[in-house]
Amino acid sequence: MIEIRRGDERGHADHGWLDSWHSFSFADYYDPRHVQFGPLRVINEDRVVPGAGFGTHGHRDMEILSYVLDGELAHRDSTGTSSTIRPGDVQRMSAGRGVQHSEFNGSQSQPVHFLQIWLLPDITGIAPEYEERRFDETEKRGRLRLIASPQGDDGSVRIHQDARVYAGLFDGAEHATLEVAAGRRIYLHVARGQVAANGESLTAGDALKLSGEPALRLTDGHAAEVLAFDLPGGPD
Repeated sequence: MIEIRRGDERGHADHGWLDSWHSFSFADYYDPRHVQFGPLRVINEDRVVPGAGFGTHGHRDMEILSYVLDGELAHRDSTGTSSTIRPGDVQRMSAGRGVQHSEFNGSQSQPVHFLQIWLLPDITGIAPEYEERRFDETEKRGRLRLIASPQGDDGSVRIHQDARVYAGLFDGAEHATLEVAAGRRIYLHVARGQVAANGESLTAGDALKLSGEPALRLTDGHAAEVLAFDLPGGPD
């Protein structure tokens, strides 16, 4: 089964300093048809104006990934970690039994455009953790590069959930296939550009849910950047 959701159907919030599109129910946006997809709970596409950001706030028992598309995102948290991530970097924070953090655009001239992703963990109450990895463009060009996995395979960040997250860049004749094991399903998010997924034409902000299919096939990219989530089946 293939289900497509167009980018303009997502929830939207414009706070002036923050422009955010919500793939799943979040904050004041609630849609019972789009609460989560397996353990995938949040994909927020955020744009933060120069000099603004998310002040210190708390989370617990959540796996949080940050994926920067443009600009720079400065991070601080209560574990003592501080870092600035840029396009190509993947940040993982396991909130565990509780963590305080802030995310800020330190530039006074350029906005930051990034994806904030939450996955429900398969273990709760652990000590908070932070991890960061860089994946150069060449690693993602014309392929789906593993960026997050339960065991930290192939240099990916380690998440506490039976999920594997891939990132890829596709243009022209570049193509990739991701095999889907029995009982698994795929959520594809198009971060920018255009791409065909199993023959379906998708543009920036669109998503494709795939279940009961043997593979995800990506073709006909035009400056496309995508994230693919290999997730367990079962009820949402």
